[in-house]
Amino acid sequence: MKRRMRCAVLVALATVMALGMIVSPPASAASITLSYANFPPSPTFPCVQMERWATEVEKRTNGEVKVQTFPGGTLLAAKNIFDGVVSGAADIGNFAMSYQPGRFPVSEAVDLPLGFKNAKVASFVLYDLVEKYQPKEFEKVKILTFFTCPPADFMTSRPVASLKDLKGLELRVSGTGAEMIKALGGIPVAMPQSETPEAIQKGVVKGMVSSMEILKDFNFAAYCPYATDADLFVVSFAVVMNKEKWQSLPPGVQKVLDDLRVEQALWTGDYVDNHVQEALAWSKEKYNHQVLSLSAKDRAEVARLLDPMIRDYIQKVTAQGLPGEAIIKDVNSLKTKYENQYK
Repeated sequence: MKRRMRCAVLVALATVMALGMIVSPPASAASITLSYANFPPSPTFPCVQMERWATEVEKRTNGEVKVQTFPGGTLLAAKNIFDGVVSGAADIGNFAMSYQPGRFPVSEAVDLPLGFKNAKVASFVLYDLVEKYQPKEFEKVKILTFFTCPPADFMTSRPVASLKDLKGLELRVSGTGAEMIKALGGIPVAMPQSETPEAIQKGVVKGMVSSMEILKDFNFAAYCPYATDADLFVVSFAVVMNKEKWQSLPPGVQKVLDDLRVEQALWTGDYVDNHVQEALAWSKEKYNHQVLSLSAKDRAEVARLLDPMIRDYIQKVTAQGLPGEAIIKDVNSLKTKYENQYK
């Protein structure tokens, strides 16, 4: 009798253990989950880089970390991302500094009209500039990486082959680009990007100012048969993390994220620069899209007309106690360095 009871108990224990093995999560299940807020639509390059980063983190931590990504403002709106990360509403966020003018005075130097030729160079300049100055503008967060968009150009419904063609031309433009277009003789018009195709078709605006990957990503080649290579400005982005969340991570995970900082900047610059070329080739094949270039004389005139913006920046940040002249000198020096490195 006792033997039968002992056997029954052992069978029951074995059954419970087997069931426990079935319902228990696998050993490889992620033990850390990080939320990552982003604001552009998912097909755009800031979100493509986000997904690549998330994949690399999960892979390099052997599944210990899982990253939940939220593109298109589904977790935080564009202008709320930085503060949302500081407060812990999101663990990580990607945002554009120019969306909050004056709040990021050191890093916004890279958004000035300095004639960057590609995103890779501008991204490294931004990264090194912030590394050197360690500005207070980022003291409340942990920096994970930096990158920029490619330089902004004109995309228009009629050809703009010279600055003369730009005079009086209504163009959709955002942020600091509006001041530049006005200085060059155009008429800046503020409107959501989603409303721009219809506005172009109706003649409300004659085109827009942005980096040219959107010719394909948003099908703007269908509405803007011409583009003019002008290298006006870039838009800078930062990927930042909540400090308390960063401090709670195991040292091995922190190392993985730190090791990705420079690599991610390089990857993103390469990706989006190549994507611009893909977009131009696609636009040419599908719509017979044409790319024009400003003459050397016109480019020199653009630099002259926009130089007051750089002077104004120096004066403004110097009044805030920052070394404005030195910052611009460093930006130009780093620009030359990386242009020589990435010819």
